Amino acid sequence: MQRSTINAILAYTHALFEQHQVALPPFAFFTPEQWRLQALERYREVFELGLGWDVTDMGSDDFEHEGLTLFTLRNGSVGGQPYAKPYAEKVMLVRERQVTPMHFHWYKMEDIIHRGGGDLIIELYNRTDDEQCADSDVEVVLDGERQRHPAGSRLRLRAGQSITLTQGLYHSFWAERAPVVAGEVSMVNDDRCDNRFLRARPRFSQIVDDAAPLHLLCNEYARFLPL
Repeated sequence: MQRSTINAILAYTHALFEQHQVALPPFAFFTPEQWRLQALERYREVFELGLGWDVTDMGSDDFEHEGLTLFTLRNGSVGGQPYAKPYAEKVMLVRERQVTPMHFHWYKMEDIIHRGGGDLIIELYNRTDDEQCADSDVEVVLDGERQRHPAGSRLRLRAGQSITLTQGLYHSFWAERAPVVAGEVSMVNDDRCDNRFLRARPRFSQIVDDAAPLHLLCNEYARFLPL
């Protein structure tokens, strides 16, 4: 992805979050120059746990149709050390007809919460022993209600609804009618190792620096800051 494109995506996301009254912590707005003025040791948790912005096309080179914009608000360490939080939280912007590809997590269980906007469509499959999509019925919980659906069902969540995604459950999602602001509340999140995509792809995008960064992404702090 080109840096100029990422900058435009972040500016758009700021505006949409503001429209939906989603407030972010102060470091969400730091420019690289403002980061360099901070006492960086005080932000060690941000850097080591990958808090902050994440814009990815997941190797598609087609962000409009395949990708996601996220901000990780809190996280902990896998195994509990050195950061003992057993939970994580993200806020996501899912664009209309922009697909997050089919994947599951080996470790993380998560709730996806529709906070506002259009409809959030979630497609679901169980996994087979060789990590393909199974044809068996899927059991999920939506807002405390246990439901059973055929393999490949596409559930439509509207604002205020949520779904629990257990380990090993394949899921893909996108927005319809309008962009969706979604929350994610989960166990500790490790995006480097805990995403199994049905079709292999990188989790983070390669960036071409055709412009200076507006904000640093969660996987590139060490590239720009003297950590």
